[in-house]
Amino acid sequence: MVVSIKGKKYWLWRAVDANGYVLDALMQSRRNKKAAVRLMRKLLKSQGLTPRVIVTDKLRSYSAAKAELIPGVEHRSHKGLNNRAENSHLAVRRRERRMMRFKSARQCQSFVSTHGQIANLFLLHRKHLTAADHRELRGDAYTAWREISLSINA
Repeated sequence: MVVSIKGKKYWLWRAVDANGYVLDALMQSRRNKKAAVRLMRKLLKSQGLTPRVIVTDKLRSYSAAKAELIPGVEHRSHKGLNNRAENSHLAVRRRERRMMRFKSARQCQSFVSTHGQIANLFLLHRKHLTAADHRELRGDAYTAWREISLSINA
């Protein structure tokens, strides 16, 4: 995703797992092999294990970075396969539309990193839940959020 800050383009790289949870987000001014290697290295270090499959858009930098870092992993790049990652950009797009633009790349990086962690807390999959179970899980998420926000403010 492209984010324009003070007329300069920055690329928002975001990694999302198969369940829709945001693993990491990274703002960079370039979209080349070096940037892709940096993102993949950061992800591999934080996750601690090698993924079975990587799904990306059709940017060739991903293939080059994957070949350098994890050559044995299957790579799928096809239109529509990376919808989970694209949908995780909605909060940034919403903020841009409301004219609450980012003032700097650092501010944007801080926002997407924090927002990803908070969104993961409230991400509940409705597919196999009854309404009562969903309400209970939602209440647990709000309770956890209150505890976190109170510990930060204290």
